[in-house]
Amino acid sequence: MSALKDRLRSDLTTAIKARDEVRSATLRMVLTAITNAEVAGKAQRELSDDDIIGVLTSEAKKRREAATAFADGDRPAMAEKERAEAVVIAGYLPEQLSGEDVAAIVTAAVAQVDAAGQGMKAMGAVMGLVQPQVKGRADGSFVAAEVRRQLG
Repeated sequence: MSALKDRLRSDLTTAIKARDEVRSATLRMVLTAITNAEVAGKAQRELSDDDIIGVLTSEAKKRREAATAFADGDRPAMAEKERAEAVVIAGYLPEQLSGEDVAAIVTAAVAQVDAAGQGMKAMGAVMGLVQPQVKGRADGSFVAAEVRRQLG
């Protein structure tokens, strides 16, 4: 079993004992999402730590989007609940890259692909180089925006 999944389970036990409702509910939801990912497809499989980070990233993005939607819908209590869940999930994700770090990685990829004169046609090639380097450490839409800015 992966170390991250073990950590999530032990933290869930601790949260339940401490009667931390938000943390325990969030960890239950995350563990359910991980289990669903493990049984999805034709055969059940054990997720690696990298796969689990992918699930956590997806769940964190869902929380951010839901918080924005609730805030736009004038439901501040629900928006705050989603933000609190996102904070719990963020504690299990690798440290996020700064804007300068992402810009440096994209600049190096643009130079490597020699995409300076190609414009937006080279976006796929640049993203193909950048994504493995930033996976789980930067939001994909932020990375894509930086690639567009540097190519456009």
